[in-house]
Amino acid sequence: MEHLWAPWRNLYVKHPQESRGDVFAEIARSTDDEANYVLIRGKGCFAVLNIYPYNTGHLMVVPYRATGAMEDLSDDELLEIMTMLKQMKAAVTAAFAPHGFNVGINLGPAAGAGIAEHLHVHLVPRWRGDANFMTTTAETRVHPSDLASVYAMIRKQL
Repeated sequence: MEHLWAPWRNLYVKHPQESRGDVFAEIARSTDDEANYVLIRGKGCFAVLNIYPYNTGHLMVVPYRATGAMEDLSDDELLEIMTMLKQMKAAVTAAFAPHGFNVGINLGPAAGAGIAEHLHVHLVPRWRGDANFMTTTAETRVHPSDLASVYAMIRKQL
């Protein structure tokens, strides 16, 4: 077995980053959907592009109500989140034809939640061979499209 040593990660383990506030609540209150990359709004949740995407079309479905715990969400809220996720998957598929998707929720900072106090569901399109040396050696992701173009392409499908 090979080992990859990454002592720089201790910075995150020993000194977790301070919260940046609830950016999702700010986006939820805003009416400038295009500036915030809000793709669609529902009664209890909205879909927004991730401004730090893993891949082109990486988005999140976010409940309006801020909570970091799934059990705090009502059945209606959970159903709407999943229904919107399904709708967004169809729109991203039509816009970009990915080969697959990762869908995930990071619950708590230890699980990787960057905004732990406001649960959100990630939808990450994937293509065969989409990871390359830039990600592993330069800690850099290469995206073939800018956020504004991605936003327009997904919105067109909605």
